[in-house]
Amino acid sequence: MTDPLTDFTSLPEGLPVPEDDGAAAHLLGAALPPLALHTSSCETVALQDLGPGRTVIYLYPMTGRPGVALPDGWDEIPGARGCSTEACDFRDHHAELVEAGAARVFGLSSQDPGYQREAAERLRLPFPMLSDPEFDLGEALDLPTFAAPPHPRLYSRLTLIVRDGRIEHVFYPVFPPNEHAQQVLGWLREHPLA
Repeated sequence: MTDPLTDFTSLPEGLPVPEDDGAAAHLLGAALPPLALHTSSCETVALQDLGPGRTVIYLYPMTGRPGVALPDGWDEIPGARGCSTEACDFRDHHAELVEAGAARVFGLSSQDPGYQREAAERLRLPFPMLSDPEFDLGEALDLPTFAAPPHPRLYSRLTLIVRDGRIEHVFYPVFPPNEHAQQVLGWLREHPLA
């Protein structure tokens, strides 16, 4: 029998499905701001200078840690549960995403770089995680957030496809998170770079 706390391929049944509230409708075509964010690999990434090709940036609320309880009511918040499953789906399909035209893949949340580093190492992620504890990207792009005790602010789950410094496509809302990398892969394959 698989331990539900360590099985990152599935989610509990009956999770509420997030609805599109329009909070990301303004993002298509927007330029990424001149921000530098720290990564789980102890580097800094300048968002306005990601380089040629497409970049996939998936934003998520927070990755849980073994032995640490999730916020009260976490499973009842539409779109909250599934950060580790989403990361593992991007891990498991990383080579295919690159083959389909993703020059770079990043996960991004408001957790600090040390927190991100622990998650990236534990989940064996082949890509860096970005840390935005001050919600600088959220402020610059007016990104959707929500609260869950004791966290007054967390990023809502969404994914940006960036090309030439601008947002080419937005996935919002994202569900189910444990299959989201495959949704991104499908879009990349349907929209190959010329």
